[in-house]
Amino acid sequence: MSQDYREPWTNSENRSNPASRNKPLPGRPLFPGPLTLIVFVLIIGLLGYQVARWALDRVGEINNPDAQPRLVTPRGDLASDEKSTIDLYDQNRSSVVHITSLVAARRSRFSLDTMNIPAGTGSGFLWDDSGYIVTNFHVIQEASGAEVTLAGEKTSYKAELVGGYAEMDLAVLKINARGRKLRPIPVGTSSDLKVGQKVFAIGNPFGLDQTLTTGIISALDRELQGESGSTLKNLIQTDAAINPGNSGGPLLDSAGRLIGVNTAILSQNGGSNGIGFAIAVDDVNQIVPQLIRSGRVVRPVIGVSLLGENFARENGIQGLVVRGVEPDGPAAKAGLVGIRLGRGGVSGIGDILRECEGVTLKELRDLHSVIEKKKPGDTVKFKIERDGEVRELLITLSEPKSFQPIAPPR
Repeated sequence: MSQDYREPWTNSENRSNPASRNKPLPGRPLFPGPLTLIVFVLIIGLLGYQVARWALDRVGEINNPDAQPRLVTPRGDLASDEKSTIDLYDQNRSSVVHITSLVAARRSRFSLDTMNIPAGTGSGFLWDDSGYIVTNFHVIQEASGAEVTLAGEKTSYKAELVGGYAEMDLAVLKINARGRKLRPIPVGTSSDLKVGQKVFAIGNPFGLDQTLTTGIISALDRELQGESGSTLKNLIQTDAAINPGNSGGPLLDSAGRLIGVNTAILSQNGGSNGIGFAIAVDDVNQIVPQLIRSGRVVRPVIGVSLLGENFARENGIQGLVVRGVEPDGPAAKAGLVGIRLGRGGVSGIGDILRECEGVTLKELRDLHSVIEKKKPGDTVKFKIERDGEVRELLITLSEPKSFQPIAPPR
């Protein structure tokens, strides 16, 4: 038994007559009536009202028109180490200066006047109250002039170059700051420094003046090739942040004393990687007075000529063999003798320098490392060997005869 299935909204006429498919069904209007539209609008309005009310409630939860600043919680006293750091900075910041080096003068395109162009910046510090300033030699190495700005001042002072010593990367400038009370930085010693003790650096990294960084001594007696090509010795290594512009600034101990002059960083990108170096203050304290006195550093002499290390090694001699002694020189006055000559030639070798100030002398540089830390007039203790007998000898160092004090370079 078959059943004729028909769609509920059609009849046979609709199916057989395609034109009738587009006609509305009888009794079913094409558009909703007014009542339906009114109900639809009311529903939409009610939903909109609920959404708006919810949004307003949310705004009320996020914002509070009665909000006021919170009460400050009392901090209490600063920690003792914080107080010490603040006091150290306050007491020494006025001793640190900002140095601007100037390139060679050139003529202006609009006039016949010459002008100095800023080339770079660095740091320095007041050595005494008469206006002498210590900095790195490389800060002013290729400059035609320099300007110095004191802490807390906007005006700059023209600086004169007193002298420089490239081998130790040190230079001294001088300013005329009449009427300005200058506070020199306290000087300490580097002979008793310990790895791990706190250090503080004040300088002008990237031109940001009066910047304080802190750290510890990471190592001592480091060596590094300086910008002049010479090897800087006896350096202090620190992890206190040192960046371009810190050069020439002071490295201080926790007592606020100068223990070094910041001079270099070890970096692959030009910024601080926590490896900075400072020239030990004991070396600075030997070099700076010489620069102030004469504009240059005078290496003291003992007045001897020595045979090379090869001669001693080839002949199984321990020490440095004296070849000759300068007449009326320090060594001659102390009784040191060189190679002895007879009618047939050499009758005996000279004295052998075994030790100097407790340092065993194996190579010439061993002797130089001791003497370069001394100054003319210092007395140095030697152990010498003569005819198989070891004895002590005191030699008072002097200036080289050819040395003549020169006017400070300008």
